[in-house]
Amino acid sequence: MMENLFIDTLISQVRALDQFGTWANKADEDILKEKYVKSKEDLKNIPVIADIDEMQIQDIRLIYQAIALAFEKKTGIMCSVVMEMSHEGFGRAVVIAEKIVIVNKFFKDAHRYSFRTYEKLCEEGDKMLADAIKIYEEYKK
Repeated sequence: MMENLFIDTLISQVRALDQFGTWANKADEDILKEKYVKSKEDLKNIPVIADIDEMQIQDIRLIYQAIALAFEKKTGIMCSVVMEMSHEGFGRAVVIAEKIVIVNKFFKDAHRYSFRTYEKLCEEGDKMLADAIKIYEEYKK
């Protein structure tokens, strides 16, 4: 599968946080699958009501930071990511370019946030980036 801007940006963000080289010998796809892909079976083993830990919050934030950075690479417009998450997994992630909200995602049960397949992660990331660019183009002055 051909790599794309979103995935390249996401893996660079994840690898930048690997200060002890834990993932140095792991393939990019394997790391992202470990962090973001959960099958329906995996989800059955995660309680619907549970607290979210800091690592899970950081993993979710990385998705939106990757969108923001990929958007910047594509357009030259700087972005900010604002994310608020309660310990129960309720929250919101927003990506802002200039004065325009280009991504707006609400969460409930964020401890269960995942994608069914690696391909779905790639597809959703590409779609979020394309939608962000479209929204920006529509509302910029």
